[in-house]
Amino acid sequence: MKSRNKNQSKAGEFGKIKPVSTPEKSKEINEIVSFFKTLAMLLVLAIFLRASVVEAYKIPSGSMIPTLLEGDHILVSKLSYGFRLPFIKKTIYLYDMPQRGDVVVFSRPDDPSTPFEDESKINIIKRVIGLPGDKVEVRNRQVYINDKPLHEDYAIWGRGGAPEGNFGPGIVPEGHVFLLGDNRDFSKDSRFWHNGHYLPINLIKGRALFIYWSWATPITERIGKIIR
Repeated sequence: MKSRNKNQSKAGEFGKIKPVSTPEKSKEINEIVSFFKTLAMLLVLAIFLRASVVEAYKIPSGSMIPTLLEGDHILVSKLSYGFRLPFIKKTIYLYDMPQRGDVVVFSRPDDPSTPFEDESKINIIKRVIGLPGDKVEVRNRQVYINDKPLHEDYAIWGRGGAPEGNFGPGIVPEGHVFLLGDNRDFSKDSRFWHNGHYLPINLIKGRALFIYWSWATPITERIGKIIR
């Protein structure tokens, strides 16, 4: 009888779930907390890099043909001209100036009356043409900088778009630039902006570096192409 009770007692012990010791529980909790801390740090780092260092953009329109085609995916350096904090639209510290010919991404000026083409409500990409102090004029499909014709092997005109592309002459104010799309007859740029024809430099988000992906054919000729 005692032997049977003893066996039943042992069987009962086998059926019980032993509680995890406190040190083991603490170790598991610490590992979980550590995992989520690492995940949070990586997320913060990714947000910081995207906002302040480099960001990917997709070209939404043909205003920069032939340099950039609709659907091209590009990388933009946000450290080319200055430093921007995450979620701040303006550059807070400017240490270099855009150069004529740079292809830049910038924030849309806050003017709902500005007739930007429907390429983006937030980001726009154009080429820097006029620098602070420059006298800029666009006449009969020719750009003049300080009364001298500007040689542009990247620009195209006369593809059946809007013919009213003349501008100026005008002087680019200090701290501003004058921008044009490469596809001149299909680009709503500095020539047409209602809130002022010149963009504040601190609204520039960065300089376009290269095409990292494209659906245009042949793909091999576009992927990795440096944007000039």
